[in-house]
Amino acid sequence: MFEDSKLNWNATYDVIVLGFGGAGASAARFAADNNAKVLITDSAPEGHEGGNTRYAGQVISSGDNLDDLRKYYEDLAFPLSYDKDLMETFVKGLYDIPNYLENYLGVKPFIMGKHPESPVSKALYFMAHEYPEFRGQATHELVAVHEGVADSALWKNLRQQVLDRADKIDVLYQTPAKHLIQDPETKAIVGVQIERNGKLLNVKANNGVVMATGGFENNPEMVENYLGETSLNPIGSLYNKGIGVTMASEVGAKLYNMNNYEAYGIFHGLTPKPAKGQRSQFLPFDWPAFHQGSLIVVGDDGTRYFDENEIHRHGHIQDHGNWRIPLAQRHPYVVFDQKKYDELKNDKNAPYPEFLDSVVKADDLNSLAEVMGVDADKLANTIKDFNHFADIKRDYAFDRDADTLTAFDDGPYYCLAMVQGLLNTQGGPVHNSNAEVVDVNDEVIPHLYACGELGSLMGRQYNGGSNLAENLIFGKIAGENAAKEKDVESVKVDANTSASVHEEGLGSDVGEEHFETNDNQYIGKSTAGMGNEIVVRVTANSKDDIQDIEVLKQSESDDYGLKAVKELPKEIVEKNTVDVDTISGASASSKAIKEAVSNALEQIK
Repeated sequence: MFEDSKLNWNATYDVIVLGFGGAGASAARFAADNNAKVLITDSAPEGHEGGNTRYAGQVISSGDNLDDLRKYYEDLAFPLSYDKDLMETFVKGLYDIPNYLENYLGVKPFIMGKHPESPVSKALYFMAHEYPEFRGQATHELVAVHEGVADSALWKNLRQQVLDRADKIDVLYQTPAKHLIQDPETKAIVGVQIERNGKLLNVKANNGVVMATGGFENNPEMVENYLGETSLNPIGSLYNKGIGVTMASEVGAKLYNMNNYEAYGIFHGLTPKPAKGQRSQFLPFDWPAFHQGSLIVVGDDGTRYFDENEIHRHGHIQDHGNWRIPLAQRHPYVVFDQKKYDELKNDKNAPYPEFLDSVVKADDLNSLAEVMGVDADKLANTIKDFNHFADIKRDYAFDRDADTLTAFDDGPYYCLAMVQGLLNTQGGPVHNSNAEVVDVNDEVIPHLYACGELGSLMGRQYNGGSNLAENLIFGKIAGENAAKEKDVESVKVDANTSASVHEEGLGSDVGEEHFETNDNQYIGKSTAGMGNEIVVRVTANSKDDIQDIEVLKQSESDDYGLKAVKELPKEIVEKNTVDVDTISGASASSKAIKEAVSNALEQIK
């Protein structure tokens, strides 16, 4: 995008980072540490920035044997071709992850393999070695910033690194990038066009632009064109809409890994179908009751299409010796009988209490088929075949473990609508080991960098934690290289095309906030939730006399997090204590509410 001689600059920075997720936060922080004045823009509102890093499990790939790590990631990438220098940089970065966390994030890394008795380590052992048949797998390890998962802890640390450098980094929320601005002669990227409050602004980048905009999982057209699917539902951020792919294409960047994505959820990535526009719920891999017994999964024609008891690998299941994500069904269903329904209803390991609310009951298979929109005869034959497999203890269709086979009763029957959960896409512009984006001729596009899920190395098999590792490793490289002062002769845009240049920045959406209080009112804060800071105003005559709790600021999720925000303050006031039960499915949000109230009460003398 370039407007000949009429371009006006609205502001100037040394480095512009597009996307405030894990990769963008890392890039901005290291650019600032190298004396750059940095602008971060993100399309999400405050509290919903963070991309998929906010919603990920917070575990990072690593390993303590460099040679074995190299073999393992070579096998993960096989048979696709890849840049050997890029892979070597990545592998060395993986090996150094524990030092990275200690030196740059200021935490003592929790290395799961060194704590085998930890409940966290036990729960995620399968993910530490997701492909146990590959070479070098024994060294692969998961590392976290503390002994915990799925609590945004890594993201909160990365975000805080940015906030601690507020003198060097401006942050703009709800400000999507629109176009890269490219010098027509040198092809160098000299700035970015962004949209702020409905206005288009041209922002000059003296040294570099870093694209860290994540994938395209919320862009149905791109999902259809690149993945060939029409029925995937995002599990992570709702703001990854593929603008990085569009901008990269406009400036001639080469793209790769565009047809690969990761899934998450029970079975091969299936999750209960959510309301339109809502994220899918994370579901545990290891909920035994939902894999076994008189329960099957059927596709669009009412027949089974995989082994329901097979533990998938981020949506990948076995396909004649290869691990692939199967074609997504438009309307898959879980089908089970009365005894399985009763078992699930009473199972304390259910992922959240409302899990069975969407289950539909039917007295017979014809009625069930009508609900599901499938052929009744095919559904009946599917049940008949499955019952036969259960009787002979051999699943001739998908070789499901004989111990998990239980014949269906004659009714009633139940079904639960599912959808394939889309964790993230991996495709985007190709970048080299310096995080520099290259064009279709493999030539570097000057001053343009990319990191994170936008153009990930993970093109075939994926081990959990690898994307977060990419965020840290290449975010650092991109930020440092983007901050380096560039040869002004390589950019002729100012002399030829700029009608005016504003050296000032645009300000920042991050700043000190003040909350009013009256007598016997106290402000409490917590960052323990899944969103950003929770702020409450507590009215109390004493620590033992809580009169009212107002939530002044919060950005928890719209499902269970919001339920905790609405219900817990009332319960605390009613019971006059913070010692109340957490909201099921919203443990982090519940903890944050109680912590904020406790913080306020501690101020009472």
